[in-house]
Amino acid sequence: MNEPRRRDGDSVGGLLDGSTTFEELRERAIALRKEGTSRRQIRDRLKVSNNDILNRLLEGEPPPEWTKRPNAKDDLRARAREMRLQGMTYDRIQLELGCSKSSISLWVRDLPKPDRPPRTREEASAIAKRGWEATLRQREIERQRTKLAAAREVGELTNRELFLIGVGLYWSEGSKSKPHNPTERATFINSDPDMVQLYLAWLSLLGVEPERLRYRVMIHESAQVADAERYWAEIIGVDVTILERTTLKKHNPKTVRKNVGEGYRGCLVVRVLKSADLYRRIEGWWYGIVVGARSTI
Repeated sequence: MNEPRRRDGDSVGGLLDGSTTFEELRERAIALRKEGTSRRQIRDRLKVSNNDILNRLLEGEPPPEWTKRPNAKDDLRARAREMRLQGMTYDRIQLELGCSKSSISLWVRDLPKPDRPPRTREEASAIAKRGWEATLRQREIERQRTKLAAAREVGELTNRELFLIGVGLYWSEGSKSKPHNPTERATFINSDPDMVQLYLAWLSLLGVEPERLRYRVMIHESAQVADAERYWAEIIGVDVTILERTTLKKHNPKTVRKNVGEGYRGCLVVRVLKSADLYRRIEGWWYGIVVGARSTI
């Protein structure tokens, strides 16, 4: 079969029959286009399967309006320009429309800036402060929401989970025997009341009797010592008279300390009497956890 050709001799290949020229095919394609048909409809009617050829047939002929896809941002752009002409700031437009400032800038950059009275330094500072305070409030809301969701993920602890947590807690914060000081005593020191209470719950799980526990506050001498003693006694649920004599750290005026003020209550030392055997088991438990973790690598 002869290929249909343009009168200038260019081959278009595989269109209808050999008697159809490119110009005749183009006339039919344009006529169909002007009737409001789509590219797909023209392709099907003329039996044109090659997109490059279809492009050449329709070259210069605009598509009908009904085939054009509406731009979802056209309406936003028009509204943004109208709001800008009303004197609104980028922040206000963004708040109303929910689109980015970069898009707003592109849409309205040819429009004059709204006339606003100049702000004093104090006014600008106050506006910036309000904006930052709002940002901080939102951050705090997100922070608390994340923490609450994470806390719910933990759920109720099993005895085994508490046991393993306690071993890790002690090995992080408790005293340990050293080659230069081979002392096997279970002594725990911390300033976090939650960690202290968790440690005491762990000791109870291990069967350590309350009578074997001794408590002592460690705090700088410049702090409110009596208040700290009452605070720790309440945390662990004992009378303040049960506490051993408080250890006072000498105050060095040259040292710039951060742990000062009403919130500073020093540390609590929790000591277990006759704890050599307990300490050895803790060390063995920790070694077991380490070996178990290595086997998963």
